[in-house]
Amino acid sequence: MSNAFVQLIVLAAIAIFLIVRLRNVLGTRDGYEPPAAPPEQVQQRKFDVIDGTATPGDSDIADHAEEGSPEAEALTQMKKAEPSFEVGPFLSGAKGAYEMILMAFEHGDISQVRPFLAPPVAEAFQSVIDDRKAKGLTTEAQYLGTRETALAGAAFDRTTGLAEITVRFVGELMLTVRDANGEIVEGDPKTSLKQRDSWTFSRRMGQSDPNWQLVATA
Repeated sequence: MSNAFVQLIVLAAIAIFLIVRLRNVLGTRDGYEPPAAPPEQVQQRKFDVIDGTATPGDSDIADHAEEGSPEAEALTQMKKAEPSFEVGPFLSGAKGAYEMILMAFEHGDISQVRPFLAPPVAEAFQSVIDDRKAKGLTTEAQYLGTRETALAGAAFDRTTGLAEITVRFVGELMLTVRDANGEIVEGDPKTSLKQRDSWTFSRRMGQSDPNWQLVATA
């Protein structure tokens, strides 16, 4: 079974899981956005910018990164390391992961999405969830959709095969935050809010494991 096919299965599973959760779950929130989480230490080193250039006519890269840019060059090297990798399908999967992870955080239960989170990110999310519960804050939330998904950065370490892709998201939600007495302290049940995030996903290219992990948020 090819890596590309396995990746498609994983992305489809993420989308199905998201739809089920959105239809059946309302949980808790304290009005705070997901905390900015630092990358794992192994991610903190400076990545080399590969001196290659995008393959002429590669619309998959050209559709998302300016020709000759560091992002285009890094994406080109990712494809060389793993020919089945494609930017378009990756961004579609990242969108599904964003919706699923964001709502899991808002609902106060990230147990189902932990495999997609690097340990520092999972710990940061959980600390905020625990703080909400301690303050008695709850939320009624409904995800209306992702209005923007765009490549914001890409880096590749040719020595280790470690890839990082940063994606910019704009999501739209309906939410109401209430205190322990049921009083509204944030939001409006009749007004939607936009949330803007830049999330960085990482994976070693050419490996059998097709999963990307969220290693940083901003």
